[in-house]
Amino acid sequence: MFVRMWMTRDVVTVPPDLPIMEARDVMKQHMVRRLPVVKDGKLVGIVTQGDIQEAGPSGATSLSIWELNYLLARITVGEIMTPAEELITVSPDEPIEQAALLMRKNKVGGLPVVEGDKLVGIITESDIFDIFLQLLGVHRDGTRITLELEDRPGTLLEVLEVFKAHDANVLSIVTCEECRTTDDHNVVVVRIDLYDWRPIVKELKDKGVKVLDARTTS
Repeated sequence: MFVRMWMTRDVVTVPPDLPIMEARDVMKQHMVRRLPVVKDGKLVGIVTQGDIQEAGPSGATSLSIWELNYLLARITVGEIMTPAEELITVSPDEPIEQAALLMRKNKVGGLPVVEGDKLVGIITESDIFDIFLQLLGVHRDGTRITLELEDRPGTLLEVLEVFKAHDANVLSIVTCEECRTTDDHNVVVVRIDLYDWRPIVKELKDKGVKVLDARTTS
């Protein structure tokens, strides 16, 4: 899977000369926490809710409400945004896990997706979460079987032969090395179409495969 498959293409953007209070209203209207800043079709920065909040005066100010509003109305997005040269961006052709790694490593909630200096989309932590749910098949009826497999070549193929023998359509396979119960065994989650999983589980157990869990999801 690649970034272009999951990114938002119709990105809400703002120009750098937009007052920050108007940018705040745009965020509220579209229910987003960050806005790419674009000028002449090129990405020049990004502004977030946090940037706008930090631009406001502290609670200890002696300015009146009218003076505050006047000052805030004069601050533009370009003055507080993170400029493009400091942004972490990603290409639409990058694997989706690379985008997730960049977000995690740099502690950001979203990445502009660019081709050259042109903004083509945005990928956020919500998109990554949706991918995780999709991989686990949460939104689709089916059967979820969790196995503990020996970490050696051919083990997964042997298990899949059992599913094939029962005409079970495999929807997804997720492995987790960090979920190891022992040093030489991995945890594998196999999702198949809605199916009576009991004969499959019985044959797996007869072949010495440890089945940690089996359940129908809907």
